[in-house]
Order: sequence, then C-alpha cells, then structure tokens
Amino acid sequence: MDFDEFTGTIQHRLELPGTGETVRAIRATLSTLGQRIPAGAAEDFAASLPMEIGWYMTGAVSEHGQRFDWREFLDRVSEIEGAEPADAAHHARVIVDLSASIVPESDLQQLRDQLPESDADENWGQLFELVDAGGWEATRGE
Repeated sequence: MDFDEFTGTIQHRLELPGTGETVRAIRATLSTLGQRIPAGAAEDFAASLPMEIGWYMTGAVSEHGQRFDWREFLDRVSEIEGAEPADAAHHARVIVDLSASIVPESDLQQLRDQLPESDADENWGQLFELVDAGGWEATRGE
C-alpha cells in the first residue's frame, strides 16, 4: 500500500472532505502515538507503513516514551487535528485499524504491549476496538 492508497482509504472510511483533513487526522494520531511509545516500537510499527505515513511516528516525534493516558492522547490528537475528542477517538480507531491490516501481527502486539489497559484512565484498549471487532470490513459489512 502506498501513501495515496492509505490516505484515500482513510478519507473514504472517515468521510472527510479532502486530503488535507485526512493527512491531518493521520498525522495527529500517529505522531501522538509515536510520542507515547518507545522509539524502537515506533520504528518497528512504522516500518511496514508507507514511508510518508510511518514518518509521523518516527521523524515527526522529538520525544518518544512519554507517559500519558488515553484521555491525554485524545486531547492531543483532537488539538492537532482540530476535531472534537469523540471524533478524534473515532479517527484514531480507523487509522489504527488500517495500519493493523498492513503491519505484522508481532509489531501490532508490541504496540499493544506498550499501552496499558488495566486502569480506567489507561484504557488504551479503546484504540483497538475496530481491530478487535474484526476490522473495518467486518463492522461495516464491506
């Protein structure tokens, strides 16, 4: 999958009006995720994504491994994207789902392992709701 196919798929799934809004949503999600996880995990996850997309998790991040919870993640993503937190959460789930269909299962598991799910404030499992439900196609009947 290349950059155009990735962004086109996300634009279609999120029903966004243009490429600019789509790229902003992708950048907001992946750069914030890249800030949260260690550099090595970000590099592994990003390696299978289109180069321009993977760069958001690696090259666009000045400090990896920051500690923040799910709520802070949504606040950061919504601020960068210019969207409401509920919309940002939906966008992030769709972006992670498409990414999960590209990256090896071991890299997806490594990402999950970096995000705690045990505490209510740290319920990162919400990020993987589409993945866990069988993916976009399974939940939309496509």
